[in-house]
Amino acid sequence: MAQQKYRTEQEHQLAISDEAAAYIADALTQLALDFENTHYVQIRRHLQTIAPEPDRDPRQLQLFPEHPPTSPFDRQREF
Repeated sequence: MAQQKYRTEQEHQLAISDEAAAYIADALTQLALDFENTHYVQIRRHLQTIAPEPDRDPRQLQLFPEHPPTSPFDRQREF
């Protein structure tokens, strides 16, 4: 009775040339970029709905204030 040979992981992989692998990778990258460009607003909207709310710790310094301080050069001079 013949002994059954088990395939190795490498034998399960699809055998393609280096050139074919590069072309496939380029095509998949282009497809992903095109999809992202087309559906950018929908993707951002979804990510914003699942993003956790930032912590509001009163001890945390405000590094980026919502209203930046006004510059003295922005005011009109009073003479």
